[in-house]
Amino acid sequence: MESETTPLLDQRIEVVKNFGVRPEYLTNMLDPKDPQSLKKLGGIEGLCQKLLVDPTFGLRNDELLTGNSQVGELSSAEISGAGKFAIRRKYFGRNELPESISATFFELVKEAFNDKTMILLSVAALISLLVGIYEDYYGGHKDDPVKVGWVEGVAIMAAVAVVCFTNAINDYNKEKQFRKLNAKKEDRNVKVLRDGREEEVGVHDLVVGDVLLIEPGDIMAVDGVYLSGHEVVCDESSATGESDAIKKGTLDEEGRDPFVLSGAKVLSGVGRVVVVAVGKNSFYGKIMMAMRGGGSGATAETPLQKKLDTLSEEIAKYGISAAGLLFMSLLLKYLMQSALLDEFPPAEEVFSHIVNIAIECITVVVVAVPEGLPMAVTIALAYATTQMIKDGNLVRQLAACETMGGATAVCTDKTGTLTQNRMTVVRASAAEMEMESSDEAVAFMTKLPEKVSELINEGSAVNSAAFEGTNEHGRIEFIGSKSECALLEFIKRCGADYRNLRAAHEPLFVWPFSSEKKYMATVVAGAYESEVRLHVKGASEIVLANCTHVLDGNGQTIAMTQAMRVELERNIYRYARKALRTFALAFRTMPHDTAFDPENAPIAQLTWISLMGIMDPLRPSVIDSVADCHRAGVFVRMITGDNIETAEAIAKNAGILTKGGRSITGPEWRALSPEAQHQLLPRLQVMARSSPLDKQILVARLQERDEVVAMTGDGTNDAPALKMADVGFSMGIAGTEVAKEASDIILMDDNFSSIVQALKWGRAVNVSVRKFLQFQLTVNITAVLLTFISSLVSSSGESVLTAVQLLWVNMIMDTLAALALATEGPTAHLLERLPIPKNASLITFEMWRMITIEAAFQVAVNLVLLNKGHALFKLPHTPEGNRVLGTIIFNTFVFLQVFNELNCRRIAPSQFNLLENILHDHGFLYVQLCIVVLQYLIVTYGGLAFSTTPLTGSQWIATILIGSLSVPVGLLVRTLPDFGVCFGLQRTESAEQQHRPTITRSEMNRTQAAKDVKNVLKFFSRVRSSMKASKEASATAVTYPSQEAVGSSERNQLLPNTTATSSANDTSSVTQSPLLYSATTSAATASLVGKLATKYRENDSQ
Repeated sequence: MESETTPLLDQRIEVVKNFGVRPEYLTNMLDPKDPQSLKKLGGIEGLCQKLLVDPTFGLRNDELLTGNSQVGELSSAEISGAGKFAIRRKYFGRNELPESISATFFELVKEAFNDKTMILLSVAALISLLVGIYEDYYGGHKDDPVKVGWVEGVAIMAAVAVVCFTNAINDYNKEKQFRKLNAKKEDRNVKVLRDGREEEVGVHDLVVGDVLLIEPGDIMAVDGVYLSGHEVVCDESSATGESDAIKKGTLDEEGRDPFVLSGAKVLSGVGRVVVVAVGKNSFYGKIMMAMRGGGSGATAETPLQKKLDTLSEEIAKYGISAAGLLFMSLLLKYLMQSALLDEFPPAEEVFSHIVNIAIECITVVVVAVPEGLPMAVTIALAYATTQMIKDGNLVRQLAACETMGGATAVCTDKTGTLTQNRMTVVRASAAEMEMESSDEAVAFMTKLPEKVSELINEGSAVNSAAFEGTNEHGRIEFIGSKSECALLEFIKRCGADYRNLRAAHEPLFVWPFSSEKKYMATVVAGAYESEVRLHVKGASEIVLANCTHVLDGNGQTIAMTQAMRVELERNIYRYARKALRTFALAFRTMPHDTAFDPENAPIAQLTWISLMGIMDPLRPSVIDSVADCHRAGVFVRMITGDNIETAEAIAKNAGILTKGGRSITGPEWRALSPEAQHQLLPRLQVMARSSPLDKQILVARLQERDEVVAMTGDGTNDAPALKMADVGFSMGIAGTEVAKEASDIILMDDNFSSIVQALKWGRAVNVSVRKFLQFQLTVNITAVLLTFISSLVSSSGESVLTAVQLLWVNMIMDTLAALALATEGPTAHLLERLPIPKNASLITFEMWRMITIEAAFQVAVNLVLLNKGHALFKLPHTPEGNRVLGTIIFNTFVFLQVFNELNCRRIAPSQFNLLENILHDHGFLYVQLCIVVLQYLIVTYGGLAFSTTPLTGSQWIATILIGSLSVPVGLLVRTLPDFGVCFGLQRTESAEQQHRPTITRSEMNRTQAAKDVKNVLKFFSRVRSSMKASKEASATAVTYPSQEAVGSSERNQLLPNTTATSSANDTSSVTQSPLLYSATTSAATASLVGKLATKYRENDSQ
């Protein structure tokens, strides 16, 4: 051991014979919680001594423990470099659970073979093999020189094995991808105290003895014992089942719980915890280990998979029915033919023939049952979720990926999502002085009265949870809330050291920032022993509303006059109109014996210190991304905690707030009735000063309108809204662990553009599945019909495609086609159509049209070859000629599928470029190449097994050219007019009408007054047309715009003698006398049109 540590003499070496406590003791102390066990260790101080950690300094990064007899020998690699804290990890365990045992490759093969149709086919193949061997050696073929009776049975078994192995390989790769995804989901950073400094480390790097820093939104990854902090409250319901929030405190604090369990959510407060159990020894880890083996661990099916499962079952019923009908028909035909013979065939021949019929029919079932449909979704999702990581999206719930494809509304945060989250103080005002740019920071602080600059420094440093540490790239920077980081960066630039300020002003009481209250407050010791000072930092208008005093140009505290208040409000407005985020700093001096409410800080009667304007520029890609959403029929709303002026300025710059759009504050939104909220929603584009409750209400109202809502959130209190939304996006950088846990997708870069990428991938998954579905149903129908018809018309009752050939076709249309069609990335076309409704059919009219026409064409081609092939290819009517023709038909059939797969790359009728992006679609190219190469090998060398014979060059060219006709047929189908109405079928677009955006951009850019004028004029046009058509009628049926378009008072002016009502969507008649119309309405008409025109001009000028 000593020799191993010799190269490390430059590090601090601490010789320890033993940790003072065993891991089992700590585990038992926590489950159940036992304060007496903690007291036996000497309380918090004794525990830290036994864990060899200083609670105020944390662990040393250069710690090297040697001589620990209970740990055993360690290599030099384990005790140095990446292996720091190796002895702690070896003794107390690592903070990660052992990898769960996944199915081995051979277990997956076994699972694939457990399919009922595969078992039936294998049994039939075994019987065929035995019968073939019997016939070769004991039956009618015993005198044949070449024994081939066994070939078909072996070939079918080999084909079954290939199919099973292919499925197993696919499943193995899929599981491997999902394991990587899960590992990525579990990885996150936490804050610890090491070497006396706060720093971020990976959650798996935590060790027993670490001092962990906790704050609201954290989810405990380890078990710990509370050291110090301020009003820490945790939700441990996920661990203990207890729904009540639990207040944490030291062992000496009565009524407080000193133990913090893994899995607990930190609801409020900040504190320090010493880690006592990690990994499988932690409370949460033990639960997870106990759950292993109790279930299959299978991922829940997504909605699309459930739809496809149902469709597969329906198709399977038809396939089984067709196979059953074929079996009865062929059996009856064979028995009738045998009965007409002079001598009935021997029993073994009859048995052999029935076995062949059974094999053929079972193969039809194998081909007809589209077991590849659910697999296509799995492959598409596995590929999409893996690729989405590169686009900044970490998918936590697979269903969210496909749901995002149908999103109609996106409600997004501002900070960090639309903006760069690189905040800088660029404007400031204090003590009747103003800073115009960040370059003036030092001069501004220097000119301020000393008391004012000291209060700015003190308030920014102590009333903050941010700290300076090392980021994941090894650079020193401020870590925490970006707004707080901007303030710390500001005072640092002006020469202040936040560490010294914090050391000199130890916090006595802290109220952490919350999105509801919009402020943070901290109590520190005052200038005199008899007083304490309360620092408040928060939303400028909220802080200003609670201020009664202000610091003047001399740094003296004076009463705030109404003129001063107005001037400060003007400054706030001025900063906000420049798209700056505004913060205010204020303070209050109070007696040292003041009793504080843990829930609410005493922020009344504050003294105003300073107004800070923080710039957070838009991300360069935001404008284009918002435009992409609008183009795709997705309505974007910005929900932010900033004041309404800042919010509007940012939203306009981003292209979210357009002419005719509405903005509102959270309190105003909450004050509206549900009916009023619904009326506002079509034009609501910005919500400022919003709370998490506002987000929940907004999501609920949108979902009541059948919208598919995507919502972003980063705070703990955003969790309910994220859960409620159809797709919840949390922030990977700025988001709390609670928000991430509640979300479906984590934006790893906090970038709005990543939401657009998720939208594209969601649509790509849906399109990929439809492409595969169209291809597979075409092959299904073609193969079943061709087998059925050719078997019945054949004198021998044999299908033109053998069982082994059909199994090869089945592999093409299942596994290989899924790989080819389900792994194409998103294209630009995906954002040029409206979202697909949740209840839309999987198979559209255009798809059915393509499937039926392609299938009919392929069946016709193969039947023509079967009937006229000898003449077309000049083949003799001999067994050898028949074998060549069978090979030609088989080759033609396969190449029809190869080219139809190309045809299925694009399923929209308007897309004629089938080669678009094909060079980047590597999966498709590799699979097509694989199919062609394998087909060549099968035809050329698979004679006995596949019943083929080598083809000549001209025959190869002919079969490929005939197969390529699938492409022009597909292009021709795209040009056909829509006859769907004739058959009662709906087009895709009609379903998409249900999910059109709430209001189009052209409508958004029209003011309401303009719409009113247009609707009124449209009404008169309809009335004139109606009266002209029926002058002699006593009453005329007309319709007028709906109540939402024209108000009731306007309608009453227009139709004072109306006896029945109608809306634009209701064709019931409105009965009115033509004479009354002309006499009574003229004056009201002129008045109304004039009024609306004036209203239009006024709004337009604004």
